[in-house]
Amino acid sequence: MLRPALLAASALLPVPALLPLPALAQDAGVELPTVNVQATSGGSLTVPSESAARAAINLTPGGAEVVGDTAWANTPATTVKDMLDFVPGVFAQPKWGEDTRLSIRGSGVSRSSHLRGIQLFQDGIPLSSVDGGGDFQEIDPTAFQYVEVFKGANGYQFGANALGGAINFVTFTGRDASPFEGRVDVGSFGFYRLQASTGGAQGAFDGFVTGSWLTQDGFRDHSAGENTRGSANFGIQLNESLETRFYLNATNVNQQIPGSVSKTVALNSPQSANPTNVLLNYQRNIESVRLANKTTAILSDTTKIEGGVFYTNKDLNHPIFQVLNYNYEEYGAFTRLVDERSIGGFNNRLVAGINYGTGTTDAQRYVNTAGIAGKLAYWSNDDATTTTYYMEDHFYLTPAFALVGAFQYLSASLDRTAIYNATSGGNDYGLFLPKGGFVFEVAPGAQVYGNVSRSGEVPTFSELTNFVDPIIGNLQAQTATTIEVGTRGKAPTYSWDVSLYRSWVENELQCQDPGNTLGLTCTVVNLGSTIHQGLEAGFGVQVLKDLFTPGPITDSVWLNVAYTYSDFYFNNDPVWGNNRLPGIPPHYLRAELLYKHPSGFYAGPNVEWVPVAYYVDDANTLDTSPYALLNFRLGYDNGKGPSFYMDARNLLDVNYIASVSVTGRASANQALFEPGNGRSVTVGTRFTF
Repeated sequence: MLRPALLAASALLPVPALLPLPALAQDAGVELPTVNVQATSGGSLTVPSESAARAAINLTPGGAEVVGDTAWANTPATTVKDMLDFVPGVFAQPKWGEDTRLSIRGSGVSRSSHLRGIQLFQDGIPLSSVDGGGDFQEIDPTAFQYVEVFKGANGYQFGANALGGAINFVTFTGRDASPFEGRVDVGSFGFYRLQASTGGAQGAFDGFVTGSWLTQDGFRDHSAGENTRGSANFGIQLNESLETRFYLNATNVNQQIPGSVSKTVALNSPQSANPTNVLLNYQRNIESVRLANKTTAILSDTTKIEGGVFYTNKDLNHPIFQVLNYNYEEYGAFTRLVDERSIGGFNNRLVAGINYGTGTTDAQRYVNTAGIAGKLAYWSNDDATTTTYYMEDHFYLTPAFALVGAFQYLSASLDRTAIYNATSGGNDYGLFLPKGGFVFEVAPGAQVYGNVSRSGEVPTFSELTNFVDPIIGNLQAQTATTIEVGTRGKAPTYSWDVSLYRSWVENELQCQDPGNTLGLTCTVVNLGSTIHQGLEAGFGVQVLKDLFTPGPITDSVWLNVAYTYSDFYFNNDPVWGNNRLPGIPPHYLRAELLYKHPSGFYAGPNVEWVPVAYYVDDANTLDTSPYALLNFRLGYDNGKGPSFYMDARNLLDVNYIASVSVTGRASANQALFEPGNGRSVTVGTRFTF
């Protein structure tokens, strides 16, 4: 039988976490309380503390990070770029409003709209669409206490099977939130935000409610937006080993879309919008409600089970080349078992689970007259059902060395029923995805790890839809075999996290944008054999201390760096040979030099650097332009009472290309480029009672 403290640590997690190695957990200063201590001290069984999550993630046999809200709370954070920009391996670039182009290890690198190749979760509950797609407009950074990033196959314990892995957004609860917190942000380009939250616990009950309102004119023409978002969760701790929690999320987003422009326009007139977007009044407007429940039960000293259900109803009003009026209704369930025990004198940790989701999209498209829906042009009902079975086992040959074996089986069915000007059809997919790896604690606070894994992604409905042809596409699933090795560690004055990987990808799904004046969206194709390989390196080091306040609690200067090297290319393709895959820079660097004073004052510059241009087409005929951005931030936050910040970005007012669409063979003036924002300054204050 394992120590109760180890089981308690896993019980704190929203998903089964890996068994914390005692030496590493102690080195990180993490306490591993028993279930009884956690219950009586006011903690939640369904949502872990950030320290518990950090202890658990250290046993992942590959690249993984926990990012606390201190990374973005005192910033004008509106997108996942603001939240994850210092996570090596994550390439996130702003487009307009809260929309972001996100890629991990080249996942969905060609997607100029929506998300693919990374599966999203909230508190361990599936958040992505049932067909595998996703969006960011419903994610409010002010609602989360930390984010877990599992790169590549390291999201297996979620049942995540995509090339890019999984991201889990973890909310506050009434047991760890302030009784009242509010904030006000004001900045360039008409940016205003108000946010307030409240939380508390009384005996077995706790609750947390937050809401925000945001409006901005946007840097570019035709990029104004306004959104109102609210979320809440209410927990009932029925006894020291049983807790259930209910979740509610509601979103109302109205956002103009400026669109892609040519390279010349992007670099010389970056505030310009695509004329077609203005003429047809491109927008993405969303109203959504999401309900979910999660229950965690500690069955014994060695076994935990959790499960729950979720339901989403979303209305999309989306004037583009046509006016898309889509209603999404999705629901599903999940269950997950964690068993930790001694087998033949060796510690063992088994995780097994099932994720199930199904949903229907009522897809109607109308003739677009300046953003107003005209005559019906298309109507279908799209049904998707996805089931993932998964298991992952850690077998400890020694207290410091674990072998990891895992598998997933993904079953997906996508069916279309034609109602008007459409063609009925569908595709079924089944993928078996195994994994093997290890984690070795070479010294207290230092690990090496590695794994070999398979990943698989089925096409989403948006990818199976060719807007020129009503027939559903006959695309194959994208699969990949990945080898990864790396190391991570932490000490009082430095930390590091380095991963090296290589993926052999088959049938990569690429979204080829026509980039023309018709306003049509991209057509998705299967590529042949491609290679994704790279290096993800992050480190933090205290470079100076005792500058002005020598003593036991001193001031210091920290250097934080996140570097991503991406080497993606065709593998002897009959058309493109060994050309580079378009859409992502080979080098991406974020670095910050930050002075910290024990009073809570901080200040320092940071840079974003893309030193080498990258291609936007498979033919490698058209590329972007290198850029370097200088930013600066300062503020005051002592962890209680009021705080304030000032965040200045792109101080040199550089014209640069932040994001791109990709295509097969580009022409010189093709509209494939999204300009980045000009110089901006935002100030804000947060106050807590």
